[in-house]
Amino acid sequence: MVSIIWGAFIAIGILFSIGSGQVEGINSAILKGASDGMELLLSMMPVLVLWSGIMKIAEDAGILQKFSRLVQPLLHKLFPSLQKDDPALGYIASNIAANALGLGSAATPFGLKAMESMQKKNPHPSVATDSMVTFLILNTAGVTIIPTTVIALRMGQGSANPSEIILTSVLATFCSSFAGLCLDWFLRKRKQR
Repeated sequence: MVSIIWGAFIAIGILFSIGSGQVEGINSAILKGASDGMELLLSMMPVLVLWSGIMKIAEDAGILQKFSRLVQPLLHKLFPSLQKDDPALGYIASNIAANALGLGSAATPFGLKAMESMQKKNPHPSVATDSMVTFLILNTAGVTIIPTTVIALRMGQGSANPSEIILTSVLATFCSSFAGLCLDWFLRKRKQR
């Protein structure tokens, strides 16, 4: 559906530029957009590669498994329907660790594995379980300690102090996580009545 919407926007833009006689404007916008996209990619790549590599090393060294065991009691309280030895909890912990470092792209495989693991035990496959909803909240509004991607964007744009947003990022993501989890808890309790 989204591809249809974007396709329609592009088609309307091209038709409008042809109708208004500004074909050269759209050609220059396309080329400038491609150039800006490549420039942005090249400025962000080193930081993302560095942190993705660190996450891979942490995964291979077992650090993520140790982190998973460390946060297991908290995760078990957030996901009471999952058993303490459920592999989904390990994937969830790894996803949270990657998101905390601001590595959404590195967190995605762990998130997909967590959802896949929870879906295997889902009695109603067309409806998300409570655990899946809670995980989605943690994944989308999770606390970010080091907003790596945003810092890379700020570095690419020549910011004098690209990391000055860390404190506000931690506060904003903590508030969004807390609010999301409170709402999840409230709605879950309401559903149980």
